[in-house]
Amino acid sequence: MTVFIGGAWPYANGPLHIGHLAALLPGDILARYYRLKGDDVLYVSGSDCNGTPIEIRAKQEGVQAGEIADKYHKEFLECFCKLGFSYDQYGRTDSAVHHKEVQKIFLKLKENGHLYNKSTNETFCVHCDRFLPDRFVEGVCPNCGDKARGDQCDSCGRILNSVDLADKSCKLCGNPPTLKETSHYYLSLSSFQQDLEEYADGNCVKWRDNAVALTSRYIREGLQDRAATRDISTGVDVPVEGYEDKKIYVWIEAVSGYLTASVEWGERNGEDWKRFWDKDTVSYYVHGKDNIPFHTIIWPAVLKGLGNDSLPDWIVSSEYVTLEKKKISTSRNWAVWLPDILQAYHPDTLRYYFSVQNPDTRDADFSWREFVHKHNSDLLGGLGNFIQRTAKFYQKEFGDTARLETIDARITEEVSSAYKKTGELLEKGECRKAAKRAFELVRWSNKYFDAAQPWSIIKENRDQARSILENCLFISINLAGLLGPFLPFTGEEIRKQFHVDESLSWKPVSLPIDVNLRGQKPLFERIPEERIELERAKLG
Repeated sequence: MTVFIGGAWPYANGPLHIGHLAALLPGDILARYYRLKGDDVLYVSGSDCNGTPIEIRAKQEGVQAGEIADKYHKEFLECFCKLGFSYDQYGRTDSAVHHKEVQKIFLKLKENGHLYNKSTNETFCVHCDRFLPDRFVEGVCPNCGDKARGDQCDSCGRILNSVDLADKSCKLCGNPPTLKETSHYYLSLSSFQQDLEEYADGNCVKWRDNAVALTSRYIREGLQDRAATRDISTGVDVPVEGYEDKKIYVWIEAVSGYLTASVEWGERNGEDWKRFWDKDTVSYYVHGKDNIPFHTIIWPAVLKGLGNDSLPDWIVSSEYVTLEKKKISTSRNWAVWLPDILQAYHPDTLRYYFSVQNPDTRDADFSWREFVHKHNSDLLGGLGNFIQRTAKFYQKEFGDTARLETIDARITEEVSSAYKKTGELLEKGECRKAAKRAFELVRWSNKYFDAAQPWSIIKENRDQARSILENCLFISINLAGLLGPFLPFTGEEIRKQFHVDESLSWKPVSLPIDVNLRGQKPLFERIPEERIELERAKLG
């Protein structure tokens, strides 16, 4: 089976925080799972280096937009590498391949009659002497009345046009903009109304509830044509004579990154990227709640316009993450930044927390107390303790090596069930439930060890005690594979510590198997409780 996984492209205009991690982590979990199954996987993402947020940041710092994009793209790569994200291609939207392929997409849409030209009045700042990109305009949402940007309202999720805002002001200078006539190409989104309605109806069982609700609302209200070009200075040039001073609008250009990254991966590796854009390929699109309409309406419309039927299957759209019961605010530094937290804590502690606390159906709160508790209780006290006491007890009584040949049927059945049930949940994009199901085996195994009491049995029946410990060794080795999608560093460490040569896969390890217990060391270290208040004191 071929599986395509697209992770949302973060804007390269500032550091990543824990909200980004929560939204993007399911993509890596899914990619690792399907690779363990032996499926053909392409997992792509990249940095959005053409968006107006970068231009705003550059103006604030008095540097070129390219410098900002370079800085944060490099930082993103470092964070994702430390977190173990296994992208096959992590690109950037200012690459030569991306620009070339986006221009091809634009011309194909134009050739197929899905782009048309019209003149409209757009926001223009007399003080700055420039047309204002939608994100350069701030005001009041005409739908819900909350503060909003010119491109989208974060409060109600509506995609906007800057001219629709009330009480508009220029983000650069604060003055109210005027309207000025300009000419642009528009994507005839309204012509895809019926196609997208049928598409959404047919795929809603594969989407998160927030995606179903928001997409249904847009379709019910009627899709509106949307500008595909903009009067901005950075981005992909419009490949049409007379439009050399304009750029392809980021909302149509950035989502095309899923396709352009596939092309770039194929060219770099000499691979046929087109097999991942076949209608039989299973696709997952992983992103935050605010990106839903771009993945359920705009990107499917673009693909339809290109004549490509490989529309998104599974929409894995996360809700928001709050911090200590308050909304994350980057401007007020009410945030936990990934570069900082990755310097101080094990990456699998972060991955575990946002696996079992993933905001899949509702907002999830990040609490430093809960973070420390989950590490010390679940990872150190649950997983680490089970594996260490099993290995140390076996070494003490039976030596450094073991050959596992016969395991109790009850144990093999429990392990097989854990793989099966966890996999079924993952294939539905239910990463939080899948993580909880996988870790049920850890809790079950600790209870088994305690109930079997090998320390007592060994006094009367060494063979029976040995059998109990071999059962626990079998579970320990299997936890490396079962937890691998969620805790890749820990899974690999378990495999190394037991000197298992067999490659991990999504099934119980084959018997017989030889195990070497030399070099065992704790998988985790305790986080002092004092860290809770120290970390809280940094907020704000």
